[in-house]
Amino acid sequence: MRFFRDSVIVFRRQLRMNLRNPAWVIIGMLQPVLYLLLFGPLLEPLIDQFGAQNAYTFFVPGMLVQLGVFGAFFAGFSLIGEWREGVIEAERVTPASRTALLVGRLYRDLLQLLVQAGILIGLGYLLGMEASGVGLLLGVALTLLLGGACAAASNALALTTKSEDVMAPVINMVMMPVLLLSGILLPMTIGPAWLERASDFMPIRHVVDGVRASFAGDFASSGVTWGVVWSLVLFTLAVWWGTSTFRRENA
Repeated sequence: MRFFRDSVIVFRRQLRMNLRNPAWVIIGMLQPVLYLLLFGPLLEPLIDQFGAQNAYTFFVPGMLVQLGVFGAFFAGFSLIGEWREGVIEAERVTPASRTALLVGRLYRDLLQLLVQAGILIGLGYLLGMEASGVGLLLGVALTLLLGGACAAASNALALTTKSEDVMAPVINMVMMPVLLLSGILLPMTIGPAWLERASDFMPIRHVVDGVRASFAGDFASSGVTWGVVWSLVLFTLAVWWGTSTFRRENA
C-alpha cells in the first residue's frame, strides 16, 4: 500500500509537469502519424508480397512499436533536468521506495503512450485497418510493456550519464539498428537471408511480429508467444536496471 501511495505521488508530480508543457506528447505523436499518412499508402500495392491482407493492419502495429520504443527512449532527458535541479537527491533522502521513484515516472510514460496509441489506432481505423478487438488489446498491452521497458532503460541511462550530450548519441546509436532490424517499416522476410538471420537476434523484432500477429487475430502463432516472452523479459530487466540506478549512492 505504501509503495502504491509513493508511486502515485511521483506520478502526479510528473503528470503536472507534462500538462504544463504538452509539446513532447505532440512531437512524439507526429512522427508515426506522418509515417501512417505518407508511407502507409506506398505499402498498399506491395501488401501481397508481405503475406498480409490489409496494408494498415500490417503497418499500424509497427508504428505502435515505434511509438513505444522511440518515444519512451526520450523519457530520461527530463530526468537529467530533475537531477541537475536537485529533485532526484531530494527524493532519495525520503523513505520512499527507490522502485516507487521509478514506477511513478513509468505511470506517466505509459499513460502518455496509451493516449498516443489510441490516437494512432483511431487514425488506422479511419484509413481502413481491420483488427479484432481482443487482438488490438493484446497488441497494445505488448506495446505498453515494451514502452515501459524503454522508458525505464532511458531513466537508468539518464542517471548514469547525467548529460544530454552523452545520452543523445547513445540513443541514436541504439535506435538505428532497432529501426532497420526490427521490421517496423517492412517485414524482414523480404530481405536477403543474412539480414533476416541477423534480425532474429533483435528482441524487438519478435515484439513487432507478436503485435502484428495479434492484430491479425493469429493468437496461436509462435510470433505472439515470443512477443509476450520478450516483452516481459525486456520490461523486467529494464525495471531492475532502473531501480538499481536509483539506489546508487552517487545517483
